[in-house]
Amino acid sequence: MHPKERKSFRDFKFNRQLLDALSEAGYTELTPVQEKVLGPALSGQDLIGVAPTGTGKTATYALPLLRKLNFPQGDDVRALVLTPTRELAIQVGEHIRMLGKYTGLRTVVIYGGVGPTRQVEEISAGLDILVATPGRFMDIYLAGHLVVKKLQFMVIDEADKMMDMGFRPAINRILEVIPRKRQNLLFSATFPPKVEELAGDFLKFPLKIEVAPQATPAPEVRQVLYRVPNFKTKLSLLMHLLDKKEQRTIIFCKTKEAATNIGKYLVRKKGEEQVRVLHGNKGQNTRINAINDFRDGNVSVLVTTDVVARGIDISGVSHVINFDIPLVYEDYVHRIGRTGRMQREGDAISFCTPPEQYHVEKIQELIRQEIPVEPLPPEVEVSETPREEQQAMDREIDHQRRMEDPGFQGAFHDKKRKKQRKRR
Repeated sequence: MHPKERKSFRDFKFNRQLLDALSEAGYTELTPVQEKVLGPALSGQDLIGVAPTGTGKTATYALPLLRKLNFPQGDDVRALVLTPTRELAIQVGEHIRMLGKYTGLRTVVIYGGVGPTRQVEEISAGLDILVATPGRFMDIYLAGHLVVKKLQFMVIDEADKMMDMGFRPAINRILEVIPRKRQNLLFSATFPPKVEELAGDFLKFPLKIEVAPQATPAPEVRQVLYRVPNFKTKLSLLMHLLDKKEQRTIIFCKTKEAATNIGKYLVRKKGEEQVRVLHGNKGQNTRINAINDFRDGNVSVLVTTDVVARGIDISGVSHVINFDIPLVYEDYVHRIGRTGRMQREGDAISFCTPPEQYHVEKIQELIRQEIPVEPLPPEVEVSETPREEQQAMDREIDHQRRMEDPGFQGAFHDKKRKKQRKRR
């Protein structure tokens, strides 16, 4: 058969139930990852999918699961999807239910941070697909509420984040209790050595499919970098960008404290009805409500840590602002992947103080791109750096130089030597 460019899900001979759901959800053309992965996944191949965020990976594994499970059967789980965070678990569950709405297949989502009673009741009522965080899966399994002997498919989503968050022991325990004979799919935006090691342990002769070079931002994302002297100037620049025009913006901070403080600042400036704050210290209901308010357009600004950097699919995000440069460099790709999703354009803006330039250079090495630098807009007030903040930045730059050159003595020693030379 002469090869042709696939433009329709019909090429994969999905049944009417799935095609109707795809049509209603607005899926028309295949994304590159779907075009390359769907065929091998449907044929039963173990595989590793490496692709940028925002390229339709959830549908890429959900559709083969739904097609091969086909219809409800028994009461025990037959497909397991593991995700690193409860937010992503909830989202994946919603996505699978949407695509499987006409199949009758039952999807249950379980995660920590809430009591297990309701989740156990949903499992007891019967299910076909289980979406779970690793810890909650083991809790419910060890309590005797999960029967896994009929499990045929296992998916690990956001595998690099799983490894960063220390889930390897929990995943090993899960692999020990589920049937050996099953199809395995592993998806990740990056493929560091830890993920490669995990894949080697449980995938059987896997097919590795890379849709783009590892850690490559989606081309639809316009990246820009502003160099700023201090924290106060960052705040001025932030307000200038947020006041510029109507937009939906996610602001990423490196710590929970920073997210809280910036959230309070923006609430004072823009009003509580426009801003939500999301981080690991927030209660489960607060976190879900914050994401839903932002997804539904009830608020225009979401301030968060990297808890939502990976996998959370919120359509219509026009801007991502890295208020702080991430110290885990792969997180830069995941953060900016919250915009420019599904072939839509988006803007990723990063603020960089002098010590953060070191991390920007490492990120540029990772993504094999230079992030364009723009001058600060003339309307942005450039504040003088307080002495204490300047000293902290100098110490951080010294620390970075020592990491690169263990013989480096530090700026303090350089100043001391200069003074001694002057005296001579």
